[in-house]
Amino acid sequence: MPDCPRCHQPVEAQAIACPYCRTPLKAHGHPGMPLHQATGDEPLCLSCTYHADDTCTFPKRPNAFDCTLYDNVNQPRTITPGYPSSFRLKVWLKRHIGWIALVGLLLLSLTLALLR
Repeated sequence: MPDCPRCHQPVEAQAIACPYCRTPLKAHGHPGMPLHQATGDEPLCLSCTYHADDTCTFPKRPNAFDCTLYDNVNQPRTITPGYPSSFRLKVWLKRHIGWIALVGLLLLSLTLALLR
C-alpha cells in the first residue's frame, strides 16, 4: 500500500484523496486528473504549494514543467471531497482492533471482579 505524501499514512492505491488528511492523491493516467503544464520558461515548482512547504516527492522537482500534483501557492485552496466520516471510522476501527479488544477484555474483567 502506498503512503500519503502529506501525512505518510498508508492509503489504498486507487484512492483519489487521503482518508486521513484529505490531500488529493493524483497519479499519471488516472482518469479525471489534470496534467498541469508550465506556460513560460519558469518551472511549475517555483509557484507550487508542495514545493514551498517541502512536501513534494515528484522526481522532476524542482524543474518540473508538467505535473499532476501542482497546486498554485497564489490561489486559495479548494477542499476536495474526501471519504465520508463513516468510512474514516471503519478505517480507524480496523487499524485499532487489537487495542479495542484489549480494552474490552479489561472492562469485562473489571465488571466481573466488581460483581463478586
